[in-house]
Amino acid sequence: MSLIARHWRRMVVTMMPLVLGLLHITDVMHVQVLERLDHIIYDARLRATMPNTRDERIVVVDIDEKSLSRVGQWPWGRDKLAGLARELFERQQVAVLGFDVVFAESDSSSGLGTLEQLASGALKGQTGFREQLARLAPQLDYDGLFAQSLQGRPAVLGYYLTSDRQGRTQGMLPSPALTSEQLRGSPLRATSWNGFGSNIEKIAAAAPAAGFFNSITDADGVVRSLPLLAEHQGKYYESLALAMFRVAIGQPEVHPGFANPTPNGAFDTLRSVVLRQDGRSLELPVDERLAVLIPFRGPGESSGGSFRYISASDVLEGALGPAELRDAMVIVGSTAPGLLDLRVTPVGRAYPGVEAHANVLSGFMEGRSVVRPDYATAFDAAQLIAAGVLLAVALPLLSAAASVLLSISVVALLGGINAWLYIAYGLALPAATAITMSLMAFALNMGYGYFVESRSKRELAALFGTYVPPELVDEMVKQPDKYTMKATNREMTVMFCDMRGFTAMSEKMEPQELQALLNEVFSRLTQIIRNHRGTIDKYMGDCVMAFWGAPVETPDHAALAVQAALEMEQAVQEINKIHQRRQLPEIGVGIGLNTGLMCVGDMGSDTRRSYTVIGDAVNLASRLEGLSRKYGACLIASERTKATCPQFLWRELDVVQVKGKAEQVRIYTTKATSLS
Repeated sequence: MSLIARHWRRMVVTMMPLVLGLLHITDVMHVQVLERLDHIIYDARLRATMPNTRDERIVVVDIDEKSLSRVGQWPWGRDKLAGLARELFERQQVAVLGFDVVFAESDSSSGLGTLEQLASGALKGQTGFREQLARLAPQLDYDGLFAQSLQGRPAVLGYYLTSDRQGRTQGMLPSPALTSEQLRGSPLRATSWNGFGSNIEKIAAAAPAAGFFNSITDADGVVRSLPLLAEHQGKYYESLALAMFRVAIGQPEVHPGFANPTPNGAFDTLRSVVLRQDGRSLELPVDERLAVLIPFRGPGESSGGSFRYISASDVLEGALGPAELRDAMVIVGSTAPGLLDLRVTPVGRAYPGVEAHANVLSGFMEGRSVVRPDYATAFDAAQLIAAGVLLAVALPLLSAAASVLLSISVVALLGGINAWLYIAYGLALPAATAITMSLMAFALNMGYGYFVESRSKRELAALFGTYVPPELVDEMVKQPDKYTMKATNREMTVMFCDMRGFTAMSEKMEPQELQALLNEVFSRLTQIIRNHRGTIDKYMGDCVMAFWGAPVETPDHAALAVQAALEMEQAVQEINKIHQRRQLPEIGVGIGLNTGLMCVGDMGSDTRRSYTVIGDAVNLASRLEGLSRKYGACLIASERTKATCPQFLWRELDVVQVKGKAEQVRIYTTKATSLS
């Protein structure tokens, strides 16, 4: 049961990261670090898979520093913008022209308003003045000129949505892309704004479409996605990129693509924006915010190489050849720092906002989109539970090397599946929580094994290592819960081994020589005891005490003790041969063995304790060792030891009365030869 309990404890510890991960993804306990790590993984994967090629179909007409220097500071007169539009539509023959700028105020730079005030005031009576003004007015109405340049052309205006307490509005909004009637009465979890800044009515009415150019900034300040649809007062409006794409392909109708074919109340989720025209339909996947992740092609601006950048001043000055931009989709925007249309993105710290829309538009044209699907949380929970349960069950059963291999495999599998779904299907699914949980599970499992279980093993080895054979310690540390220092009664075999001739040697040898000799003999005898799985109890002068059967239970403890005693006798004979050559006194040993019920455990005082055996059976072994000198035998064993070891050839020595026992005891001896 202790082994099972130990595994259960490690499983519980290893599953702690799983619980933390589930709390995070369900927003019960949101962990900002994991969200940031998910962004880091996404950004790295995005940069690694960008095509880094130019999309020739999309061109950015850039209101750059060169243009501001040559044409003048922004805002430019609408007459210049009218000239820009005419050049692009008429001479360059572009397919679609979009504006990543807003024309929220009337242009009074021509002075037409002042002239009209004079005509109705101080110069009211001047007929010639009024006639001249009437003839010049169309040329001085710059807003009208700009509106005329857009009239009946595939132009898409831009505007922005805002959120503030006053809900301020300015300009004229286009018609919504979706109405509440199309949404089955279901509220969507789209980005929502209560105000807007749009184009003046004269210009807005001239263009066939308009789209907002807002982006979504994540908590870390990075722009990774653009909403395709946004909500304002219960209606849903399309983005600049979506509006340009619709104009480019013939302005199909916008329909909601629900995840469920039937209404599902508050759980209704819009999975895609569906474009329908002439019986055909095209689905553009969106996330729960009705947004798409920007499929960046590469680094931004003209040096990035994703799109062709042309200075707006070059267009106005006619520097391009005729029809050089034929069938191109053109977006007018700005990279000038002073116009504040630069964003922090995964691929650049000062990325042009206009190019973000160009990337989304390019993705639509290629059928390439990246989206976090509505089931991302469910997917994250599934991979988290699968990996967490696998690691919690398997890691406690594996070695350190196998645990490392399994953990690396799980992390690699999670990362591989995530990358495959991203590359093959454009699904940006979370990975940080599952990967972090896997690494934490491995770390906790290893840490628990080292600091908790290994500590008990180290303590066990420290307690028993000095008198228990190393191989027994190795067995004990595999299941440390089985071994304690508490006293227990069990049948064991105990040995007392006394050295003969020690007194004579002590009279003839220097103390250091005697110490070295005694250590050498005891080391030899101790090694034999350990080789036969015996436990050293203590050294008492020239006597060593050992026992078999504890702390590791050993069924053949008596046979091992007898075999050890016989080898100790042979070892002493070999030592004596060396002593003869060195002209040292010979030594002998007397060994007493007894098998019986004994109490074994940690015993002693508060200041000194030891793992030892006590009991009547121990005392008898000590008495038998004392009888070995009288009977001239190196080994004397009790009748119980002899009966337990029938494989040896025993010879009965006598029936004796030993001190401390009322009944007589039969004693036996044996030599190295055994029946086995």
